[in-house]
Amino acid sequence: MSEDVAQPAVTSRSVARGLGTTVLARLGAVVEIVAQPLYVLMFGLAGYGLYAVLWAAINLLENIFDLGMTSAMQRTVPQSASDADAAAALRTAMLFGVGPCLAVAVLISVFAAELGPLLNVAAKDRDLVTPAIRIFVWALPLWAFVEIATSALRARMVFGAEIRLRIVWEQIMRLVFAGLFFAGGLGLKGLFIAHLCSLAITAALSIRLLARHYSFADLWGGRRASATARNTFWAGLSILPSNIIARLFGDAPALILNLLLPGAAGAAAAGLFTIARKLSSVVQLVRIAFTYVMAPLAASAERQDRRQVADIYAYATRLISAIALPLAAVLAAGSTSLLSLFGDQAQGAQAALIILLFARAAEALLGISAPVLQVVAAFRHQLTASIFAVAVALGTGWLVVGHLDPLTGVTLATATGLVVMAAVPMLQLAVTEKLHPFDHQFPGVALRGVAIAIAAGTTALFVSRLPDPAALPLIILIAAASIWLALRFALPFADRISLGKTGRALRLFDREAQ
Repeated sequence: MSEDVAQPAVTSRSVARGLGTTVLARLGAVVEIVAQPLYVLMFGLAGYGLYAVLWAAINLLENIFDLGMTSAMQRTVPQSASDADAAAALRTAMLFGVGPCLAVAVLISVFAAELGPLLNVAAKDRDLVTPAIRIFVWALPLWAFVEIATSALRARMVFGAEIRLRIVWEQIMRLVFAGLFFAGGLGLKGLFIAHLCSLAITAALSIRLLARHYSFADLWGGRRASATARNTFWAGLSILPSNIIARLFGDAPALILNLLLPGAAGAAAAGLFTIARKLSSVVQLVRIAFTYVMAPLAASAERQDRRQVADIYAYATRLISAIALPLAAVLAAGSTSLLSLFGDQAQGAQAALIILLFARAAEALLGISAPVLQVVAAFRHQLTASIFAVAVALGTGWLVVGHLDPLTGVTLATATGLVVMAAVPMLQLAVTEKLHPFDHQFPGVALRGVAIAIAAGTTALFVSRLPDPAALPLIILIAAASIWLALRFALPFADRISLGKTGRALRLFDREAQ
């Protein structure tokens, strides 16, 4: 590693290169989706619901008590002047991100017996709740460490470093451990232990990756009160409210449903929402991949030329629309077949799944504004979207939950808040920074993308009437084909060229064209 040197221009090709490796890194989410039906099969819907509720609680607590350090590094590390500054940012993030989570884990472990009765579970799982809390709470500091470590790698623009961690260890090893412990007779307790084992291995491996991209000598011996350390701390606190609320929209509904419905019904409803959320995360993967790439690239581009930020912002929005719209349409049309993977009980989540799929598509299209806002705008602007989103979600929930079944009502309120939280940063960037992603090329891309999405969704709807063994592979094929068609015929030629080798391999343009 060396001191900072002149950086090359940040272009659409920079986004495409980072996106490819980041999508591979985030395929762990797809592995997780595949694993969920197996967990339901092994532990039952109510048992899986208890696991989902506790994991949702861990995620919420981590997003509160990491003090925003995961997001802070996306702003401060790319703008660091030296390796020592980057190490200072990492040291600050670890200290203020992992330390509070460890303290909270200790307190929860001590008061587990008092917290256990708050959860609604099946009668057969009641005696497991307190021991499960005492075991699973240690996922909190482990998860904080993993989140900060992998964020530190992304901040160094090492987008593909999560591949082995997220796919091999965090997801596949969790499934392997869960299967072994289940076969060994540990029951649902084995799932909690398996989760801890996979996180511990992931944390250990992330240390080795950090050593390749950060100076550990500067990490341990650097000056504690540097400007970079202060900027990292305050950047984290400024982003913390929006991070908490974003996580609330993902995990709080499972907790709310568990509290609304008594006994096994509460656990089952939490499980059904989690199933819908996991399936809709296929579309969310599109936004997350772009978010991970855009935050450090926008920070780097902002340091050089604001016009570079505008170019990659518009490019990313066009590419997202070509992927997310047809994907959401096909998965919504084939939702019955997809839910059959989880058993007959899971069909109760169909309305929730369709709502979340289209909300995630809208969020993907609008939500690329949020990481750009985080790195180019003043800290005070981070709160606006969060406040509006919570107000709209609460208002929607108050209006609809009493008139719909609890699962659908809570999901609709959540989805409305998600879309608002994605739309507000786009408006803020347009008003305060004079940045918007809808250039003269976007209307044509959107129109062609919507047409392809409608055609693909209609085809998938007819296919979903076939027996599930035939329908499922065809739905996956239709989804892949619709994305290819949108990339090939909706995107401008320059956007397709920017995809480089991937574009050639997928025949998005002629080999002689580049």
